[in-house]
Amino acid sequence: MNGHIKLGIVIGAVSILLVMLPTVQKPAQSQAGATEAPAGFDNLTNGHISQPEFDMFRKTFEEVEKIDDGLGPTFNDTSCRNCHNVPVTGGSGKKIPETRAGHLDAQGNFVDHPGGSLVQDQALNQRIIEHVLPDEEVSKRSSTNVLGNGFVEAISDKTLTDIRDAQPSAIRGQAILVPILEAAPGTTRVGRFGWKNQHASLESFSADAYLNEMGITSPLQRTENTSDGNNVAAFDAVPDPEDVDGADVKEFAQFMRATKVPPRDPLLVGKPDTIAGEQIFNSPNLGCAGCHTPAITTAPAGTVFTGGFTVTPALGNKIIHPYSDYLLHNVGTNDPIVQNGGQVTYNKVRTAPLWGLRTRLFFLHDLSASTIDLAIKYHGQQAQAASDAYQALSNAEQQQLLTFLNSL
Repeated sequence: MNGHIKLGIVIGAVSILLVMLPTVQKPAQSQAGATEAPAGFDNLTNGHISQPEFDMFRKTFEEVEKIDDGLGPTFNDTSCRNCHNVPVTGGSGKKIPETRAGHLDAQGNFVDHPGGSLVQDQALNQRIIEHVLPDEEVSKRSSTNVLGNGFVEAISDKTLTDIRDAQPSAIRGQAILVPILEAAPGTTRVGRFGWKNQHASLESFSADAYLNEMGITSPLQRTENTSDGNNVAAFDAVPDPEDVDGADVKEFAQFMRATKVPPRDPLLVGKPDTIAGEQIFNSPNLGCAGCHTPAITTAPAGTVFTGGFTVTPALGNKIIHPYSDYLLHNVGTNDPIVQNGGQVTYNKVRTAPLWGLRTRLFFLHDLSASTIDLAIKYHGQQAQAASDAYQALSNAEQQQLLTFLNSL
């Protein structure tokens, strides 16, 4: 694909806007004058970029990659949209999860599957199809919703660490510093994207997905994946990087930054059972809100984060309701994979944001729960007390809580 010319036009327009914004070196959280972030499953921009730009970048996000574009040699799918399309482009994903694998060594440290923990399920040639090896630990992972992620990127590190520090020790989450690929080497921010919080910027997140899900290299991810650790150069006819100047990666990031947050179900909001269920959810006796944080305010417009991302007026000082603390916890759902956070993240996962929950048919990071009720009951470890408290509710209270969750 070739989005280089169209991206240059947009970058120029955005650059003019950013020059006009005040900047600060240390992002600060402010509640004063904060307004609700726009919500909707309507394919309309949140104002970060214009609607024509949004539509153009959405088409890049939806475009099906071909062999001539650099698809593969190993890959999981052919388009960002194929994994993020419910109920609109950018939403949650298909039922089939990706596969990650590895094993514990003699010292008890997690070691990736040869070539990396992601075991791609497709290839351009049957001879390089990847396979989980005997005795490897396996984790299945569902595609996450990316709608509203621009607001998540605009949350200051301090806001996330303040949430962590306010949590009781028994459920306290972990914030990890991860590299910003588009910035100078050594540049980090608190991770918030991916099931292991392995990325903190949407450009880094996009480059990672382009390589690992579609096999397309970019200036931020220049090296092709292997097949179970074996070189695949013989099956790769397109020179690297295949996204030559990273234009596609930048467009993916801009599209996600401009999406609205998932809206609540208008048929349930305001109903007595929904209101009662929300009160139960927020009750300290239940504990759900201890990790599924109901509201977060983004940094002010003009804030310049480490790595260079500047919060635009559309994203700044906005109140969002993700129902996540964007921290890592061990909640007993068993994801042994270790990524940017090191060995201390073994069996930890990011608190799943609950916005858009009603659009999913299966739940938890591995889609192992067929109902929200089961998803809550499967919680353990740091979330065991909340799961026990849920099961101790009366049937009527459980139904009220589930009604609230189904309104998200």
